[in-house]
Amino acid sequence: MTAPPSPHLTPAERWRLLLGEAAQPSLQGGLGAGSASGMAMDRALAWLYGRGDAAQGADTLDRHGGTEGSQLSVPEWINQIHELFPKETIERLERDAIERYGIDEVVTNVEVLQRATPNPALLAAVMRTKHLMNPEVLAMARQLVAKVVQALIDKLAKELRRAFSGTRRRTELSYQGAASQFAARETLRRNLKTYDPERRRLIVQRPLFHTHQRKHLERWQILLVVDQSGSMVPSVIHAAITAACLWHLPGVQTHLIAFDTEIVDLTGEAHDPVETLMKVQLGGGTYIGKAVQYAAERIEVPKRAMVVVISDFYEGMSEYVLIDQVRSLVAQGTQVLGLAALDEQANPAYDRELARKLVEVGAHVGAMTPGQLAGWLAEKLE
Repeated sequence: MTAPPSPHLTPAERWRLLLGEAAQPSLQGGLGAGSASGMAMDRALAWLYGRGDAAQGADTLDRHGGTEGSQLSVPEWINQIHELFPKETIERLERDAIERYGIDEVVTNVEVLQRATPNPALLAAVMRTKHLMNPEVLAMARQLVAKVVQALIDKLAKELRRAFSGTRRRTELSYQGAASQFAARETLRRNLKTYDPERRRLIVQRPLFHTHQRKHLERWQILLVVDQSGSMVPSVIHAAITAACLWHLPGVQTHLIAFDTEIVDLTGEAHDPVETLMKVQLGGGTYIGKAVQYAAERIEVPKRAMVVVISDFYEGMSEYVLIDQVRSLVAQGTQVLGLAALDEQANPAYDRELARKLVEVGAHVGAMTPGQLAGWLAEKLE
């Protein structure tokens, strides 16, 4: 569904919507009684931003809402913003409602879910609240999860194909090939001696074609070990998406292991990220060493295995267990990558001291987007 375009607003009306009711006396030509759409937009904004900023940081402007804002219910608010605002604004409002103000009813009400715009913020909210949903709401939430997951898969799959596909090497030519591989410039240059000046024609005796070099992957194990504590929701989402994309690569055996203080092996569902995300239980402590040990026990050929630990590296048990496990893995020829972030922004927030110790024993640690991880994996698997 496409939201209708926003009504035309004067600069004064736009400032009035931004600053709230308290700014009305100071703005000449602010929202007037005749601006029905502007008043409706203000009421929708006031419902959300007029509730105060005690949750997660305040606006730089002290915005005060109107007296009617609190009368809106969540379904009414969702309906209004879809009628009043463009798509980009709707997604921002829904994201703020969930991430900033914790209005989880957005994903626990069937009527609301039917109107909600599928986006990663809503997916994260579903993961946080799915244990509170009744079967009817959960079924609707699963449909929303599937839409968001498919969009993420489509994007990451392109990056994976680009990273793992063969590249054309212009310096290697052949006398045989398909029409799409025809090397026009090289063919012309090599056949100039057959040019007929009288007829003004070039007779091509030996056409040339570019050769394709495909990256051949021997069998590898990739073990994604992902922290499922509450703060790692974006990482869990993208780990599930990455596992699903890797699952279909020839020569790659993918494992997906989630952990807090306990371990959940999701390898059996790794090909279905929707099922994976609906099974993840967020929260709890963080025993990274225990999870890495579990992954190490499933390695078949150490020198053709890669353990990717996705965590903030705030270890809940003795850090020496994790360090010793990583040291042992590296010593046997297994590559270990520690990812401090796996969301699109790759904002690093992790225990840098423990990460430094892991690097000292041979691990690679960094913050990568899913696309960057795909490139890193392709490089290491060559």
